[in-house]
Amino acid sequence: MLFLEKCKESVISAVPVILLVLLLHVTVAPLGDALPRFLAGAVLFVLGLGLFLVGADIGVLPVGQKVGSALTAKRNLALMLAVGFTVGFIITVAEPDVQVLAAQVVGVAPVIAPMALVCIIGVGVGFFVAVAMGRIIFQLSLKLLLFLCYIAVFACAAFVPDLFLGIGFDAGGATTGPMTVPFIMALGVGVAAVRGGAHSGDDSFGFVGLASVGPILAVLMLGLFASPAAPAEEAAASASQLGLFAHFLHLLPEVLHEVSMALGPLTLLFLCFRLFLIKLSRRQTLHMVMGLIYTFLGVVLFFLGVKGGFMPAGDVLGGLLSQPDNRFLLIPVALILGAVVVCAEPAVWILTEQVENVSGGAIRRALMLAALSIGVSLAVGIAMFRVTTGASLWYFLIPGYAAALLLMRSCPKMFTAIAFDSGGVASGPMASTFILAFMLGVSRGVGGNPAVDAFGCIAMIAMTPLIAIQLLGIIFSRKTGDHK
Repeated sequence: MLFLEKCKESVISAVPVILLVLLLHVTVAPLGDALPRFLAGAVLFVLGLGLFLVGADIGVLPVGQKVGSALTAKRNLALMLAVGFTVGFIITVAEPDVQVLAAQVVGVAPVIAPMALVCIIGVGVGFFVAVAMGRIIFQLSLKLLLFLCYIAVFACAAFVPDLFLGIGFDAGGATTGPMTVPFIMALGVGVAAVRGGAHSGDDSFGFVGLASVGPILAVLMLGLFASPAAPAEEAAASASQLGLFAHFLHLLPEVLHEVSMALGPLTLLFLCFRLFLIKLSRRQTLHMVMGLIYTFLGVVLFFLGVKGGFMPAGDVLGGLLSQPDNRFLLIPVALILGAVVVCAEPAVWILTEQVENVSGGAIRRALMLAALSIGVSLAVGIAMFRVTTGASLWYFLIPGYAAALLLMRSCPKMFTAIAFDSGGVASGPMASTFILAFMLGVSRGVGGNPAVDAFGCIAMIAMTPLIAIQLLGIIFSRKTGDHK
């Protein structure tokens, strides 16, 4: 049964973090009342992500591939770019990771309303999805396009406050989560398949990598015109004294409203596709409707688990480990967390499976997972070093992205595209929920500035795969003699 299979994937996603939290709880960081809420949240997380992935499989991915193929077959550039923008915007607004990031941003730095920040990020994604579609149609060099885009990103970043720097680069990672990745990748595969050509396999990748640039630029441009606000005073949680069941029930109306606002436009978009762009049989239409229903229920449960269990527990755990007696554990825990979390991200499994299929098995999933695990482990360790020392994000972003851009010269085109896609998918639900909340808790515990020091951890997770996968590509090409 598909639901049980997806729940199994979700369990694999959650179990490493649960075991690590339990180990810390019984040794150096007792969580108290936060523990049962964390465990209940984990159950909701697993069920919600399982339902969500079922909805993506039966409703979102097939529609994405059909839309990409139908748009390319019509050979109407204006229509293709307009639909690309609209799809990118609406899928991003429906992305759980983006909603979670916006809520955490507003919690420590109320610069802008959460929904407004989500919409700004959505505009950035929409624009670059349209750019990615145009790249395939006009057969533009992905390497050149990525190089120019990141030059523009860093030129813009030089003039914004540190607050927007971290949030902007984090937005680029959080955007490409379990909703956005499957649909955008399916769209890219559909466009590349109809466009054809000798490089159709290479063209299947790069959509996610380009889409990740849009949110960074959008938030950085917001930073050029907005003034950073003072950190918000932490209000006492009105539901803190509630029982376990009442605690999650208290969150339900807010979550239902947020999910309805996010998925309503997506439902209308799919209806428009069904009426005016793609032909679906009655059975396919039923699958699309059921996919949207599963998606809605899954996101509701996901948010309940995240808001009611994962984020509070991450924050509490970070605060406990930041106590003077426990601080020596912070970087080792961060390294372990990074290593296990990347293999737990559902979008990573989607990407590695597609890579293995498109490459005809030449690029093995296990090899990619190992490279990603090493890269993300180092990323979370470096992010923890930043949080505990207050070091500027610039010290890591500039050499990191400079190395990634330089490696493009020697790396095969497909691996460059896969690397920039991997940077987005590595920073999924666990990064946006538990790891970021953990970093915020540590930053408060060590007396830092959470609004500046904690944000940027998702950016580090998104950056290191760019280097790790391209190095893998260079080694692979030298062994096989394929330098395309």
